Amino acid sequence: MGAKLNAMTTYREISQSPAIGERLRVARETAKITQAAAAQKIGAARTTLVAIEQGKRKIKLDEMQALASMYHTTVNALLRQEAVHLDLTPQFRKLPNSNEKLIEEASTLLNSLVQAEVELEDCLGVVRAPNYPAERPILPGNVQSQAESDAQELRGWLGLGAGPVGDMIAILSLQIGMRVYVRKLGPSISGLFAYNHSVGACVLINSNHPFERIQQTCAHELGHFIATRNQPEALTASETFTSREEKYANFFQRSFLTPARAVQQKFADITAGHTHLTRRHIILLAHSFQVSREAITRRLEELGLTKPGTWDWFKDNGGITRDQVQQVLGVDTEDRKHSIEGSSLLPSRLTLLAREAWKRSLFSEGQLSRLLHLDRHEIREILDGAETEESEANDLVKLR
Repeated sequence: MGAKLNAMTTYREISQSPAIGERLRVARETAKITQAAAAQKIGAARTTLVAIEQGKRKIKLDEMQALASMYHTTVNALLRQEAVHLDLTPQFRKLPNSNEKLIEEASTLLNSLVQAEVELEDCLGVVRAPNYPAERPILPGNVQSQAESDAQELRGWLGLGAGPVGDMIAILSLQIGMRVYVRKLGPSISGLFAYNHSVGACVLINSNHPFERIQQTCAHELGHFIATRNQPEALTASETFTSREEKYANFFQRSFLTPARAVQQKFADITAGHTHLTRRHIILLAHSFQVSREAITRRLEELGLTKPGTWDWFKDNGGITRDQVQQVLGVDTEDRKHSIEGSSLLPSRLTLLAREAWKRSLFSEGQLSRLLHLDRHEIREILDGAETEESEANDLVKLR
């Protein structure tokens, strides 16, 4: 079957089947809509909707269109035999967490965004080829030493050397091939990670958080991907790293962003000739490694470069203010965007897919708006200039 369904004969052939009914059920539950509400949307009894979902009653085209709109998906996605239908949300519901409602909302969004990207890939005939490093299961013994070793091995595999990591989102999405989305989430949620064998690794990051925290969240989720990629994970602000899996991810995060040898060398360079650690030292070190002031100070404590409790002392004595940071660095780092990759409405790859699907008339603005959970203004911003690109097309620059 082709990527785009527009023949009525094709629709009639598949409009009554257990597969279509199951896809409708999954889409409805993912959108958190009751059978009664869905039945009311198509002007039918609840028993009729049950029959449709069980594949016992044909669904009319106008009913399918109404339900697709209500479920924030498309008829194309529901009908295509090769369409991937994920159901990541129940996995997250099993996680014990006081922020369960917010996690459910975020995991539903992640689920929808992954489905949207996969649908666009299918429509355009795109085959994704991720560049995943080997999995490193957590072994018995010291979990910190394992995390340190695995983090350094991955840095070498990525060709990062010992220097600071500039953009974690670009590393996850462009170098490793993970599906990374950056959206506004509840303040207590930092990020979500999930893995599905059919679509690969998927990450959702909270765009409301500062640049440094986003870097740390990405590295933390990367740790889960390396060691426990088949276990969905939600990282929250109140996280207590008690399990071996969480301890590993936290140690991996610190080791990946602030390699021991590099931190030791930078610390020696910056503090040379000084007798006391100052706020200026902390600010410069944090800026060098693109992490928060607290993160770098606790890393210094962990490496024995400063005494335990150093960060708590600074915090109890006025902390490190925004004005002090600006005075040392000459810029206000608190206001900066994460990166081109992280601050845009969609990841660059997904933006290109959406623009191409629109140019080929596979999706309208309205369909893309529902599919990608963006309003019409945001969709137009993404599609801006697409028509010009098409008019300027020339055989000279045509791809093979």
